[in-house]
Amino acid sequence: MTHFARIRELRHRYRRWVTTETVSGLLLLVCAVIALVWANSPWRAGFTALSGFRLGPEALHLHLSLAQWAADGLLAVFFFVVGIELKQEIVAGSLRNPREAAVPVFAAVGGMVTPAILFTLVILLTGEHSAVHGWAIPTATDIAFALAVLAIFGRGLPKALRTFLLTLAVVDDLLAIIVIAVFYTHSIDFLALAAALGTVVVFGLLVRMRRVRWWLLVPVAVAAWAFMHTSGVHATIAGVLIGVSVPARPIHDDKEPRTLRFDDAWRPFSSGVALPVFAFFSAGVSLVDDGGPGRVIGQPIVLAIVIGLVLGKLIGVLGTTALVTRLTPLRLPDAIGLRDLLPIGFLAGMGFTVSLLIAELSFPDSEHTQGAKIAILLATLISATLAAGMLRWDVHKTRSADMNEDGVRDVHTELIG
Repeated sequence: MTHFARIRELRHRYRRWVTTETVSGLLLLVCAVIALVWANSPWRAGFTALSGFRLGPEALHLHLSLAQWAADGLLAVFFFVVGIELKQEIVAGSLRNPREAAVPVFAAVGGMVTPAILFTLVILLTGEHSAVHGWAIPTATDIAFALAVLAIFGRGLPKALRTFLLTLAVVDDLLAIIVIAVFYTHSIDFLALAAALGTVVVFGLLVRMRRVRWWLLVPVAVAAWAFMHTSGVHATIAGVLIGVSVPARPIHDDKEPRTLRFDDAWRPFSSGVALPVFAFFSAGVSLVDDGGPGRVIGQPIVLAIVIGLVLGKLIGVLGTTALVTRLTPLRLPDAIGLRDLLPIGFLAGMGFTVSLLIAELSFPDSEHTQGAKIAILLATLISATLAAGMLRWDVHKTRSADMNEDGVRDVHTELIG
């Protein structure tokens, strides 16, 4: 084997390894744990210095800290992959057929509205009115973590359950993007925003050319990101728009959609670098300074987020699905019953990545940031534990021949694992 062939083989193995659901979820967990331990160790000043280290051109308003580069820059790559996934699912995937996608879409909406309501109620009842701006924190679902737990503990369950969770999580991400763009944009430079949108259009035209020229696409994408950042709209929105502009059906002489090619090219970086680095800088919350862990954990916002993610997601997903399937002709996908959504509701409570981002956007003054981040980590841990237990319980329960109760015998019996 030649030297270049060996390098290609190693790259292929790395890409295959880092994009598996279990590995990508574990990478997030490991980076979050390392940051949390370091931020509470005797050497925590080093973590603070590293997070606050600034670099980038001041003239372009990009002289940012490493933590900001992770949230605004690296996370844009993750949202670019999300945009590609959204485009693929809408055009040729699980969101293509409105009737089949309707129940998980409604479940996603219920799984966002209910946590927001519960969060707001807890905050208002505890009198911590300054924290109400964080109402969107418990509305998010972390795709990587949720799919990783399902892959590990859901072996033996119908594969349609994974499709349901993926559809729910993708719609959840789409709604979270809208929430960030609408409710967490304080002031807008319309000239810069117009430049960003115009650059996205240029990217959309370039990506549809017969030959994909990476040396053109990458600078245009970076320019769109920079203009969006300058405009005041969160820069990750540029990643989504660029991702959505990629064609989801074969064009010219292509044998497969370009969304699949771009996903294959960028997902390893998103899963192996962008998300873990963001998790590292976002999860480093100190519990030993300024009054110790009791001061942070005792904040009302911690209770509000934990209730919102753990209970709100469960009630929203399960309750909305029960109402929709009972009161309308819509039914769950083949081979899935309402009981299967009990663990799915807990999986949806694993907010993590997008929840951490919204926490930083909600409280830039850091008054409630530490409590919000600890609550997200705690709620994700609780939800993951409960989901794992419920998945194993569901695996060992006897399944009927018509789980979705549509009057037709189930035929899709492919299993996870």
